[in-house]
Amino acid sequence: MNPIGDNPLRTRRDFERAATQLTEPLFQHFSPGKARVRPTATGAHFPDVSAELEGFARPLWGLVPLGVHGEFDHWPLFRTGLINGTDPSHEEFWGEADDHSQKLVEMAAIGVGLALTPEQLWDPLSETEREQLVTWLNQINDAELYDCNWLFFRVMVNMGLRSVGARHDWERTQSTLDRLETFYQGDGWYTDGPKGEQSPVDYYLPWAMHFYGLLYAAVAGEEDSARAERFRTRAEAFATSHAHWFDETGRALPFGRSLTYRFAQAAFWGGLAFAGVEAFSWGTIRGLWARNIRWWLNQPIFTDGGLLSVGYRYPTLKVSETYNSPNSPYWAMKAFAPLALDRDHPFWQADEEPLPDLPDTAAQPEAGKLVCRGDDHLFALSVGQESVHGREKYTKFAYSTEFGFSVAGRTPGAGQAGHDSALALSLDGEQYKIPASVTTTEITETTLTARWDPWEGVRVDTWLAPALPWHVRVHRLRTDRPVYSEEGGFALDKTGDDDESRFTHDSRASTALARYPNGLSGIADAFGDRTPTVETQEPNTNLNHSRTVVPTLRTSHEPGEHWFGAAVLASPDRTVSWEQVPQFERTDSGVVVEAHDGETPLHCSPAER
Repeated sequence: MNPIGDNPLRTRRDFERAATQLTEPLFQHFSPGKARVRPTATGAHFPDVSAELEGFARPLWGLVPLGVHGEFDHWPLFRTGLINGTDPSHEEFWGEADDHSQKLVEMAAIGVGLALTPEQLWDPLSETEREQLVTWLNQINDAELYDCNWLFFRVMVNMGLRSVGARHDWERTQSTLDRLETFYQGDGWYTDGPKGEQSPVDYYLPWAMHFYGLLYAAVAGEEDSARAERFRTRAEAFATSHAHWFDETGRALPFGRSLTYRFAQAAFWGGLAFAGVEAFSWGTIRGLWARNIRWWLNQPIFTDGGLLSVGYRYPTLKVSETYNSPNSPYWAMKAFAPLALDRDHPFWQADEEPLPDLPDTAAQPEAGKLVCRGDDHLFALSVGQESVHGREKYTKFAYSTEFGFSVAGRTPGAGQAGHDSALALSLDGEQYKIPASVTTTEITETTLTARWDPWEGVRVDTWLAPALPWHVRVHRLRTDRPVYSEEGGFALDKTGDDDESRFTHDSRASTALARYPNGLSGIADAFGDRTPTVETQEPNTNLNHSRTVVPTLRTSHEPGEHWFGAAVLASPDRTVSWEQVPQFERTDSGVVVEAHDGETPLHCSPAER
């Protein structure tokens, strides 16, 4: 059930109503004392009390901005929960927040609530209730936080406490901000923690590092003007790069972890508005923000009861992280920050404008990406980043708004290793894997290169390049033992009946090609050395579609050096022509690839690696 199915999401009033509509299905799942929310029986790696606190706190990211100028009838419910959750004598007390506790994360929304809506969350409280709240929140000044975007949670809490004149630690807040600024890499780019220590560049840059910095700049900017100006300037610089990750419908490139936060992808654009950063025209910023939210809220992301589900474009636990509780998706409510602006703010007065003029390809070495914008397909070629949150989310060759990506099945055998847009290897022909990390990378305006050492004595060098609407891949495998390989194109939606009149699988010669009503996906072998096939994936392992197929090339390699490659094309238009495939040529120095228009998108030689 879509709780906002009748909402066109065009006017400010529409978005105000959406913030309430998204929250209302949670109300029947509030505990008697209103401090905890448990909508389903699934859990996360942390205790239930933290997951239930998520359900109380995360809606505040949208309701607090709504409460600045809009109407919300359920503030007494949240006040009751806030009072009981911070009362040590109450059975619904949230308890102590130990080092690295999930409770520390959820404190941030309460801190922002104190800063923006004290008349709802602070002023009505008694002196005893205020002191209990302050004591509970101040635990964040004694606890150890993960050395990443988590540090901003301390900033948000102390910012809120300071705004109401309550006990806080501003000196530690400033030292925490100083630490966060060491993660800045220049030109608008941060890493989510110290560079090189499993600190990938993903959505935690826009929806955390920049978003919280913009909130701080807007709320505390007068007393910390120099830092506020840095946060604004960095966000303005980043906006130019981040716009490349969005297509004209509002979809954003799926990449990295925590994608179940969905329209939190719009939070950066809303944060720009809240902090008064006109990185583009206000109409352009509003368009980027509104289209993303509107696209998401028209997808099947809700449970039967109208709750936000765990998953991406549809409900599935298979693509989630261990920290995703049933309430985790409500982090998406951060997208509603612009509701805190006056109704006459130029953001709200502007008409939505389309994307700025963007090139067909854009190199982003900071993110390890080469973003490719075809006529009907936005995707990013990518070199791997190291993360503990799932290799499929960080090390594939390409990430697509249209086709998403897949995670490995329960038994990562042939065709089940999440090998779409990836090269999967096996020593026994049964258990396959894709890279967990890469050892060296290089990015130019036209080419990405990477090295993978899956086992002792086995090394793969890979070259990637766009040849729009195609992209091409070349691999050099050096191995001292037999190795099996399979390489996949984009995962294609096979929703519907398995009636052969609806689709075609073409696995002849050197090409694996699938056409379904929802599009086309294919991969052509460079030299005809591999066997083509179309593999059906384990259900619910793809981000975008519950049932998918992956055009695949498969072979085995004896010890020695092997050069092989592929041309890959996918489109939401199933009738697109499968012609003018880029041509590959083996040379004494490696491999040369020519696109159909005569351009040479890729030249690979051992001397380069």
